[in-house]
Amino acid sequence: MATLALAEPRLRLPADQPGWRAFMAMAFRPFYLGAALFGALAVLAWVAGFGGSGALPGLLWHGHEMIWGYAGAVIVGFLLTAVASWTGQAPCSGWPLAALFALWLGARAAAALETGMPLVTGLFSVGFLLSAAVALALPIGRARNRRNALIPLLLMAFAVADAAFLLAASGTLAIAPQRPLMAGLLVVAGFISVIGLRVIPFFTHRALQRPQRADPRWAERLAMLAPLVLAAQVAAGSGSPAALGVGVAGLLFNLALLARHLHRGILHHPLLWILFGGYAMTALGLGLTGVAVSLAPSLLSAATHLIAVGGIGVLTLGMMTRTALGHTGRPLRLPRSMLPAYAAMLLAAVLRVAAAWPGEAPSAPLLHAAATAFALSLLLFVARYGRWLVSSRADGLPG
Repeated sequence: MATLALAEPRLRLPADQPGWRAFMAMAFRPFYLGAALFGALAVLAWVAGFGGSGALPGLLWHGHEMIWGYAGAVIVGFLLTAVASWTGQAPCSGWPLAALFALWLGARAAAALETGMPLVTGLFSVGFLLSAAVALALPIGRARNRRNALIPLLLMAFAVADAAFLLAASGTLAIAPQRPLMAGLLVVAGFISVIGLRVIPFFTHRALQRPQRADPRWAERLAMLAPLVLAAQVAAGSGSPAALGVGVAGLLFNLALLARHLHRGILHHPLLWILFGGYAMTALGLGLTGVAVSLAPSLLSAATHLIAVGGIGVLTLGMMTRTALGHTGRPLRLPRSMLPAYAAMLLAAVLRVAAAWPGEAPSAPLLHAAATAFALSLLLFVARYGRWLVSSRADGLPG
């Protein structure tokens, strides 16, 4: 499978100057910063007692905003940045990017304030994802880049899951909203498989200067399909042994492929081991989800948060810190201030899964501690990377 090259054209600009033009130069800038700020504030508000909106009360607001709000922003920011390198086309930037970011912000405001049915939330949230899919598909189509042609369809599937969840939450669709909510989370796990199996081997090769091992195509496809098939099974309400088989297959194939690229040198590169850790927890979450939906429903919350915090939280932090360094023209060395951020996100994952694990121990203290660690991690990212994300590249190149 081809790697994700992230090179950019050579044209000198004023270096390290903050401004609107720099902030809207590439999609990772507004969406990484917006995701980090929103993710921290939304989690702190949730544990402080914020009950969502009339349209999306309680857990419905929390689940929607962490999956389609936080994770959706990081996914779109990464994809619209990477597609310029995949295709050689100009990146989404300037006012079109600002309009896309405004849709994302509008969805967050509507989800927190709307009463009645979540109509405005749906227009902004689903509209944002569909617009991002179009912005991704256009350069892929112009470049006839068949290798990445399915990725806009995956983003559209994410939008369909969002629409199904909002319709179920309003009572328009006669299914439990937890089903499309979990399906949306599993689609994010699908993105992690698709993107992770490309970038992790490449980043490992670059950092360790070792030959890059090619993974068997059939194994890659099975690893990538497993979370998507499991998402469809959950959306359909299937609790059959087939779901258990798919979940366990997702665990085994994803861990086996990840293990092919393990090397002890990774331990000396935080930008690598954080990605390995997040990917591994996503794989474990797939297996636990299969067990939960087929055999042990009491494990579903733990499975959900193993993917949501252990997989998505850890991996998105790792991707944001790594890709933002390269795209702001800085050496690929993790700033020292970010090691505590990594530790805090890993701690958040452990505490949140422990809080959700079936048992008699009180979970509220663990829940609050997990939320605090999660928010602290993202705020440390903002403190270190925030100025870089709103400023032109340190090397004076565009991007």
